[in-house]
Amino acid sequence: MLNLKSKPYNLDEQSIQWVKDTIANMTIEEKIGQLFVNMGASRDEEYLKGVLDNYHIGAVRYNPGKAEDVYEQNKILQENSKIPLLIAANTEAGGNGACTDGTYVGSQVKIGATNDPKYAYEMGRVSGVEAAAIGCNWSFAPVVDINRNWRNPIISSRCYSSSAEQVLEFSLEYMRGIMESGIMPAAKHFPGDGIDERDQHLSFAPNWLSVDEWDATFGKVYGGLIDAGLPSIMAGHIALPEYVRHFNPEATIEELTMPATLSKYILTDLLRGKMGFNGVIVTDASHMVAMTSAMKRSEMLPTAIAAGSDLFLFFNDPDEDFKWMMDGYKNGIITDERLEEALTRILGLKAALGLHKKAKTEILQPKEEAMAKIGLEENKIPALEIADKAITLVKNKEDIFPISPENQKRVLLVEPKGHDGGFGKLMAMMGGKGKNAIELMKELLEAEGFVVEIYESPMEKAMKLPPEEMMKSMMDIYSGKRPISSLTSKYDLIINIADIGPGTDQRIQWPMSKGTPDIPFYVNEIPTIFVSVQCPFHLADVPQVKTYINAYDNKEYTIKALVEKMLGRSEFVGVSSVDAYCGLLDTQY
Repeated sequence: MLNLKSKPYNLDEQSIQWVKDTIANMTIEEKIGQLFVNMGASRDEEYLKGVLDNYHIGAVRYNPGKAEDVYEQNKILQENSKIPLLIAANTEAGGNGACTDGTYVGSQVKIGATNDPKYAYEMGRVSGVEAAAIGCNWSFAPVVDINRNWRNPIISSRCYSSSAEQVLEFSLEYMRGIMESGIMPAAKHFPGDGIDERDQHLSFAPNWLSVDEWDATFGKVYGGLIDAGLPSIMAGHIALPEYVRHFNPEATIEELTMPATLSKYILTDLLRGKMGFNGVIVTDASHMVAMTSAMKRSEMLPTAIAAGSDLFLFFNDPDEDFKWMMDGYKNGIITDERLEEALTRILGLKAALGLHKKAKTEILQPKEEAMAKIGLEENKIPALEIADKAITLVKNKEDIFPISPENQKRVLLVEPKGHDGGFGKLMAMMGGKGKNAIELMKELLEAEGFVVEIYESPMEKAMKLPPEEMMKSMMDIYSGKRPISSLTSKYDLIINIADIGPGTDQRIQWPMSKGTPDIPFYVNEIPTIFVSVQCPFHLADVPQVKTYINAYDNKEYTIKALVEKMLGRSEFVGVSSVDAYCGLLDTQY
């Protein structure tokens, strides 16, 4: 099957000879090192050179940083690597995945809600321009998962749609856009997330579809991308039991539930054999529990390559992992044939990028030219258009719009909370200390003449008290009651703004208080609008609300666009590409 003349490589004889000669002249240590994608722990030149010299890595996926810093890192890496490197970024939502000062274009579910694939192309194009400028040549995007389970914690905002056809259409456009800048996309997470409701970082989370169901959904998406020349695929730590059973009716439970990254049935028999994928396969991150708990790490490393992966994502301890991969080769888990095949694909992808034809000092663009491409105003234009076109009025049962200071002068803003911790909290901290969505909403509404108050939970006040007083206060809150008129006499409108980041649990976490505005019990007493600015599935937790909006992110320009729509100056035109009703009857009336 491996043919460097055909897609996705399309190499000429000279380039194919470079691949063969390079492999022939590599030591076994260099061959084993080429299988690893390193996550850099530092941008220090001595560290970077040490990784290259000691572990002979084939690829890098680095920690985020400023464009200038990432550029210098990548320059050091390419100029000091014996063989040119694949340097990957996570440009799922724009160039900000390549560098922190790059351009955020939009979450994938936000792009899907525009119902216009040109914005997927724009996201790919902007991602490609900015990532290529700082020396990236590979991207772990697009996410081509299909959301069929609203409880899934991984792809609530990281998928284009619940429709296979729309996911394929938008993914093809993203691929077209990013490849214009010479970036090779890696579609993920094969064989497909969005079915189970668990998090592979912490647990097994298989894809439970039947063979026919998978072929009609995820198979259609990956098949279409492969036909279009998809250069690489990231294998997820996601089992596909029914396809394993298809290839081996006598498969054990262990074989049925083995993550794809370690399953020869899924990577070799299905992806390579049945689907004919000729490109590079890289594993998802090797610290995720769905992979690390499947077997001993010493067995896991070589098993991933033996199963069909070409590149192994991230060292745990580099000395340990390198030794275990080498031992796996010496012990015959990785055969000479499988190693040769993996190396041929890895180097074939590098040749397809033309890296072998450039001097080491010429792989990156000149720095001044590169920095001039980051964060340009023209790159931000699609993001503004997407915000206007994506915001979705999911539910509108009380005909509340447009709102105005004349009709709803006194406004109470309430922020429902999520789980306070985990990955979501880390992402919020990394986002900086700018104004949050509820503060932005207050400013914008006050500028229009509304009188606006932000609700402070009595629980938050109680947490500031000494321990003994705190407990008494909490019990008072729990047992406390108040007249409905305490709300209806003070406010004309209540707006709930849920700004809950991604994580294992992206659900709303209600407080212990009863009868307070934290929980929208008052929807029949006072006009109420509920807005989610991250997770598109919060309606499941507030089915009683009569007006529900998905804004998809908490960017300032998104909140401005939202206010314009609530004031009636702009239409709600977004079309939910996922089931915002969560398959529930009570969310719809």
